[in-house]
Amino acid sequence: MVFLVVLGAAGAAAWLVFAPSGPDSEMFVELRPGSSTVYISQQLESAGVVRSRFAFLLVRWLKRGSLRAGEYRFDHPAAVTEVYARIARGDVYTKTVIVPEGASIFDIAARLEQAGFGTRQEFLNEQARQAALVADFDPQARSLEGYLFPDTYRFARKATLAQIAATMVRRFRQQAAQLGLKENVHEVVTMASLVERETAVDGERPLVASVFSNRIARHMPLMTDPSVIYGLELNGQWRGAIYQSDLAHDTPYNTYLHPGLPPGPVANPGLRSLRAAIDPAHTDYLYFVAAGANPQGHSLFSTSLEEQARNVAGYRHALKKAGER
Repeated sequence: MVFLVVLGAAGAAAWLVFAPSGPDSEMFVELRPGSSTVYISQQLESAGVVRSRFAFLLVRWLKRGSLRAGEYRFDHPAAVTEVYARIARGDVYTKTVIVPEGASIFDIAARLEQAGFGTRQEFLNEQARQAALVADFDPQARSLEGYLFPDTYRFARKATLAQIAATMVRRFRQQAAQLGLKENVHEVVTMASLVERETAVDGERPLVASVFSNRIARHMPLMTDPSVIYGLELNGQWRGAIYQSDLAHDTPYNTYLHPGLPPGPVANPGLRSLRAAIDPAHTDYLYFVAAGANPQGHSLFSTSLEEQARNVAGYRHALKKAGER
C-alpha cells in the first residue's frame, strides 16, 4: 500500500514537472532583483506559467542553480524544467535596436519609435534634456548628437527613453576611454561625424580627415554637404535631397558659408571615424569627391582645383555611364 502511495506521489510530481502548461498567447512576468525562490514560484503560479509552485521549487532544489531577475516572455505551454532553465539562463525579453555608424539623432529617434519606445519627437526632446550627461567632456553640447554610440542594443521592454540615451552615452564613454580620447572631445567628435557621413570606406577615413584638417589650417571653408543637410534637418527644412539653394541657405551648420567646423557633431561616429579624427593622415589633399557619390565606390582626392575639376568630371561621366546600363 505504501509503495502504491509513493508511486502515485512520484507520478503526480512527474506530471507536475514535465507535463507542459502555461499560456497559449503572449504574456510577460517580471522577476525583480532580490526576489526569493519562493516568491518567484508564487509569481509563476499566479501568472499561470507553471501549474504548481511546488513543482518549480522541486526543480530548483534538484538543479541548485541561481535565478536571474528580469522580464520574461511566455507564449506557449512548457514543462516546468523548461521554464526553470530559461530563468536560470537569464533568457530575459529584450527589444533589439541597431544604431548604425553615422546615424543622427533623427535616425535613432525613428528607429526607437519603430521598436515601440515612444515617439520620434519624444526621444528628440529627451536627448536634448539629457545633454548634461556629456557636459563634463563637452560643455558646449546642447544635445547628445555625436555621443550616442553606434552599436546593437538590447533594451528591456519597459526601458525609458532616458535610460536608453544613458546606455548609448555610456557605450561612447567606454570607446572614448579605449581610444584615450580626453582632450578636445567636442572638436574630435564633430570632425569624426563629418568623416563618418562622407565615407564608409575604412581606408579613406584618415584621408578625409586630412582634407578637413588641411582646409581648416588654411582657413578654407569645409564645404561639406552632410553638415548643410544637418542644419536643414534641425530647422525642419530638409527636403530629402540637397539643392543648390540649400547651399546658400544660412544656418550655423552651413560649411559653405561659415569657415571651420560646424557648431557640433552632425551624426554619431563609430570607432574608426573617431580614430581617424584623432590621427588624420598626413597629406596635402584639399579636395575630394565622396565615395558615396562615386559609382566606382571610392573617394577621389586631389590637391588642386584643377585636379578636383577633373575628378568631378570623371565622376559625372561614370554616373552617366552607370545610368545607361
